[in-house]
Amino acid sequence: MTLESLRVLYLAAETNPGSASLGRWNALQRMGLDGAWVIQTEEHLPISSFTDKIRYRTQFGPKVWRFNQHVLDFAEKNRVNVLLADKPLSLAPATLRKLRQRGVFLIDLFIDNPFGPRRDPGFRLFYKALPEFDLNAVQRKVSIDAFKANGAKAVVLTLVGFDRDVHFPSPSPVTDRERARNVSFIGSPYDDRAEWFTSLFKAGIPLDISGPRAPWEKELAPEVMQAVFNRGPLRGQEYREALWKSKINLCFVTKSNQDEAAQRSYEITACGGFMLAERTPRHLELFKEDEEAVFFSSKEECIAKIQRYLPDEESRNRIAAAGCRRAWSSGYDHDSLMKKLLEQAIALRAS
Repeated sequence: MTLESLRVLYLAAETNPGSASLGRWNALQRMGLDGAWVIQTEEHLPISSFTDKIRYRTQFGPKVWRFNQHVLDFAEKNRVNVLLADKPLSLAPATLRKLRQRGVFLIDLFIDNPFGPRRDPGFRLFYKALPEFDLNAVQRKVSIDAFKANGAKAVVLTLVGFDRDVHFPSPSPVTDRERARNVSFIGSPYDDRAEWFTSLFKAGIPLDISGPRAPWEKELAPEVMQAVFNRGPLRGQEYREALWKSKINLCFVTKSNQDEAAQRSYEITACGGFMLAERTPRHLELFKEDEEAVFFSSKEECIAKIQRYLPDEESRNRIAAAGCRRAWSSGYDHDSLMKKLLEQAIALRAS
């Protein structure tokens, strides 16, 4: 079995612009496979009503069974030999067994954390289906043992990655004259981020926060919100240009999900942005500290690093350029990650 002989059915929650699953789907289409198709779970199992929300939490009911039959029929019609399921919440164990009986190699790509402390809903079917997959790919080291303890046959470590179609450096140099954002954060107020940003604001740090307005309004005091909030969610070109035009891009990991790095860890650096991120063992593996990215472990250190680098454009540009080279040369993009995952599947099938 070779890459060129693979006929891959990619099962994604959605492939909306700016989504990581769209980046992975585009990467698969560029890979020279014998065939590649995508089924968007969201098209068949939307979450637009109260009944849909109950169905999502329970993963039970006629819509779920029809979706499973659709996957079976589609795979048979197109002679699929690999199923790559991206966060497969709605696949039944019986469906996976039938696919394997037809010679389909089953890959589970789970970027979220089904065994983490956050206890997100919707995992009922996945817990039962997990042992049926031939290969599981996870992005947290802590997930390797958790998946194995729950019946996984083979588990490999992967990254969230960046989309080379979306996350790339500016074609012309960007200077501080063009950087309208100072200390920038783009995302949601998970964990204690609102408390962090309130502390930074009180310390006089010039913040620019973008993301979903309602959660930030709920978490931040009105005077802080008015001072630091700068536009709603940013996607695609707007997101990339915001990274280009930020003097410092802050990056936090979601501790409530046991994250070891963030999706933005790869996106910020791939875009050539200067990244100031939480210091984690994973970040230290991905980027050389103070050479390719800058890290902090406390509010005090974060403030000190901002005060050190905000007026130092030359150092920021040098570190950002090195981080960008690292992201692209080390294979942190979806194309490299998808190719590596499929090569691991081929090797496992041959063993």
